[in-house]
Amino acid sequence: MIALKTVDMRNNFKRVSEIAKQGEPVLIARPHNDNLVVLSEYAYNEMVRIKENAEYRAKIEKSLQELREGKVVVKTMEELEAMAE
Repeated sequence: MIALKTVDMRNNFKRVSEIAKQGEPVLIARPHNDNLVVLSEYAYNEMVRIKENAEYRAKIEKSLQELREGKVVVKTMEELEAMAE
């Protein structure tokens, strides 16, 4: 990760954009540790995908645990069809 001051970001935006586009995160150091990170859209989308997959997997794990503990509801096909109406 490359770290820059805010003024360097302003003065070299095109270069910083190219660095981020190539996959290298760029940390923009700001006062009071109010820092920012510049990422490519691809890197951002990958990060979001990984987060969403982890959340989905946690839901599946929770459901499996509930199944193991017997916390299930059993319905017949007729009951399900009646619920759909």
